[in-house]
Amino acid sequence: MQWLTDFSDWFFSADAQPVLFTAAVIAIALLASGLLAAWIARGAMKRVIAQRNTEIKIAAIAALVDASVEASVWNSLTPQEQVLSDRAVGQADIQVRMLPIRGSGVAADWAAHRLHELKRASATFGYQSEPAVTEFRDRLIEWQAKPSRARKAFASDLEQWKSTTTESDRTLLADQDAWVAQQHRAQYNSPLFAQPPVPNEPVDTQKLLADVDALRQPAAAEPMPAQQSASLFPLAQAAPAPVSPTQAAPTPAAPTQAAPSHAAPALFPPAPSSPATPEA
Repeated sequence: MQWLTDFSDWFFSADAQPVLFTAAVIAIALLASGLLAAWIARGAMKRVIAQRNTEIKIAAIAALVDASVEASVWNSLTPQEQVLSDRAVGQADIQVRMLPIRGSGVAADWAAHRLHELKRASATFGYQSEPAVTEFRDRLIEWQAKPSRARKAFASDLEQWKSTTTESDRTLLADQDAWVAQQHRAQYNSPLFAQPPVPNEPVDTQKLLADVDALRQPAAAEPMPAQQSASLFPLAQAAPAPVSPTQAAPTPAAPTQAAPSHAAPALFPPAPSSPATPEA
């Protein structure tokens, strides 16, 4: 117990006051720096999370707007394109519902209902889809900027659609959608849109080369006519034999007798002469 008595005497003595003051200042500085670092880190993390949420929200809104453009021409898409569009819409719907924003579920329900209406209206001849797509985009952008106000508007629209549609109307619309989908599948399953089957057998390269050689051989074996050869190669003539410089070429002797002229053969033989008639 002696060391405890000595420590208490030193702690309350005048010599310990500077040491205690310095230790208190260091402790307060460490605590303040820790709190400041935690506050700065918390603000940075909040900014990173907010930026990430904004990026996810913008990506989801862009996917929904792109899906609205495809939904406006839904009846003109192929079945494969419709499947890809439905997958993109499903992913965007999940992203919107998982956002940490109040009213994200209401916004996702409103977007799904509007997309379904655009798909149904795409089968109507003369329907102007551009104003509907523009309104859909503007409402989603407004929800991104002011979630609380847009949530109330979305909830109001959903309640209005639910109250104005009866059960018989829903059944009739479902039957119409099923009929349109059946006609669409029948249109793209017709022989006009059928693609030719692709052969699965591998290509025999050696056989192709043999066929090419067989086609080249008759062309190489056929002789070229002389007139055609002369017309194609007019400069290919036999060169004169060189004359030796040490031996003079013999001089031809002068002709002593004219060579008999050969008359050109007549094209038509002469007519036979009639026999002479004897005089009386």
